[in-house]
Amino acid sequence: MIDFGYGISPSSAINLERFDRARFDRLCAEEPDVLKCMACGSCAASCPTAGHGNMNLRKVILLLGRGCDSDALAMTRSCMLCGKCLLVCPRGINTRHLILSINKIYK
Repeated sequence: MIDFGYGISPSSAINLERFDRARFDRLCAEEPDVLKCMACGSCAASCPTAGHGNMNLRKVILLLGRGCDSDALAMTRSCMLCGKCLLVCPRGINTRHLILSINKIYK
């Protein structure tokens, strides 16, 4: 085998049939705003913890939709609930309530 100086990364494909969507569906029922998010990035751009931690609400929603609950919950723990993302959201999503709902449902 010839070494070309690089390797092939393992697949990062997610099998959506293998995870239980019950909690995400419960979140969508309790907080329908989660489906209104268009992942524009305004929340992450205005977040004071995004530069120091890894808080990114659009990533949290994406991870929850893919079944990566533990990674998403780790991000929400760094949220200060300051409400800056609420002020800049073009869809008017109540991000504070969304984060609190996520933490309540996925605890």
